[in-house]
Amino acid sequence: MEKNSKIYIAGHRWLVGSALIRNLEKEGFTNLIFRTHAELDLLDRDVVEDFFRIEKPEYVFLAAAKVGGIVANNTYPVDFLQDNLRIQMNVIEAAYNNAVKKLLFLGSSCIYPKLAPQPIKEEHLLTGLLEPTNDAYALAKITGIKLCQSYNRQYGTEYIACMPTNLYGPYDNFDLEKSHVMPAMIRKFHEAKINHLPSVTLWGDGTPFREFLYSDDMARGCIHLMENFTPTKEQNEKWDIFFNLGTGKDITIKELAWMIQKIVGYDGEIIWDSTRPNGTPRKLLDVSRIEWTGWKYTVELEEGIRMAYEWFLLSVNL
Repeated sequence: MEKNSKIYIAGHRWLVGSALIRNLEKEGFTNLIFRTHAELDLLDRDVVEDFFRIEKPEYVFLAAAKVGGIVANNTYPVDFLQDNLRIQMNVIEAAYNNAVKKLLFLGSSCIYPKLAPQPIKEEHLLTGLLEPTNDAYALAKITGIKLCQSYNRQYGTEYIACMPTNLYGPYDNFDLEKSHVMPAMIRKFHEAKINHLPSVTLWGDGTPFREFLYSDDMARGCIHLMENFTPTKEQNEKWDIFFNLGTGKDITIKELAWMIQKIVGYDGEIIWDSTRPNGTPRKLLDVSRIEWTGWKYTVELEEGIRMAYEWFLLSVNL
């Protein structure tokens, strides 16, 4: 990418997209385009096609998606499957129709089987059953990878993808009914602290392991791939067009809770509700493929949580 290349960031307002914009601007890219949902409904194929025809972006980061935690995924599987399929198909088709040079599709580590070997390698995709609490979302993201690979195979495009582990950072979703585990914990512990509550109840038993990546590290990884990776014909045939993006280190949910509790400064009791689902027992990514290309994470977990909490305090004024 040239510094004045026209770059479209789909899904620019929240955790992933805002990090992409921050880091593209830091690296000197000056011709970034983005639209709010009110300005551009990515679920509308004709509207998306018109946008690409008029704007003619050269590069696309497809970060737009319907996302949420266990509760949201388990409650609204139709929405997560249909909306994500439509967004992906509309944007990727319009990118091809309007001669986009390169597209990077963002998925999620939930694409892998629930009981995949640990750490999870890219080749473990489609080797077992998915976690049922978010299988609709996962299937949509798997389809997105296949769509990129199919366009490359049939039309010679250069579409690639990355599958980040659990992300956190500025502009995360702190809604307790729709958020992922870390922002939910940050908010619960903070509200318990300011309201002097004696305890905080968390889902599951705290035993599952999870890996976390700060959003700016994710963005740097995506930009690195866009600039440094173009799949060969052989790589495309083998589905080697996507990369895991993570730290290669994980932590139990219980240890995460203790870390967040300490950072927030809450001294009450943690109660674990074992009647609630744990989700996948462990989900640690093998990141050797992307590290081989020259990228590695920089923000350690405790430092990242402190920055995420500081942003939360500024954003919600609590």
